[in-house]
Amino acid sequence: MTLPEFFGCTLLAFGPPFSLFVFTIANDPVRIIILIAAAFFWLLSLLLSSLLWFAVVPLQDVLAFGVVFSVLFQECFRYIIYRILRSTEQGLHAVAEDTRVTENKHILAYVSGLGFGIISGMFALVNVLADMTGPGTMGLKGGTELFFITSAAQALAIILLHTFWSIIFFNAFDTNNYLHIAYVVGSHLFVSLLTLLNADAHYWATLLPSYIVTVLTGVLAFKVAGGSARSAKRFIMCQ
Repeated sequence: MTLPEFFGCTLLAFGPPFSLFVFTIANDPVRIIILIAAAFFWLLSLLLSSLLWFAVVPLQDVLAFGVVFSVLFQECFRYIIYRILRSTEQGLHAVAEDTRVTENKHILAYVSGLGFGIISGMFALVNVLADMTGPGTMGLKGGTELFFITSAAQALAIILLHTFWSIIFFNAFDTNNYLHIAYVVGSHLFVSLLTLLNADAHYWATLLPSYIVTVLTGVLAFKVAGGSARSAKRFIMCQ
């Protein structure tokens, strides 16, 4: 039972992001480089968060402290990669085989956001997946068996949210829309702090609000990228 559980949770968390990578990124070397660079910047934010956590010894037992500063560091590095991509657009346009990557600024945001999300989801889930392989995994430390599927579903939400957040974040700085910037930072803090409820097995209180935020953020990112009800209808009808 452990291997089916492992593969099921792995595909739940990383199946949709992997599909996005294959169909929208894998055929363009420039997009792959941007995705890897974004993942590297997320790792830098994790490194700084870890250093701060080790430095402030009295607060090491306060998990919320680490979560808040981790989110703030991630958003700072999201801004840094935004500035780097915007300053190197001409160079990217010169070397890109598909010039849409620079002509449509939302593509840069989408690719970097997916890079942020994939590496974030991997760090959130890799240890859980390792424990999931057996020999017995009916909940860790006597907990509920819903822990694993909840962790996988939460990782998927985070990956999608990072993708949506980057689209909104990049456009907000392009248009000086500070309300959208505040929404990205605020919703990121909200969803991240919600995960603290998992320690008491309140999984419904974590997943339900997280996916509500995911849907709302996805709709906002769709509108920011130029989507409309008409274009959504045409997409659904394959027109």
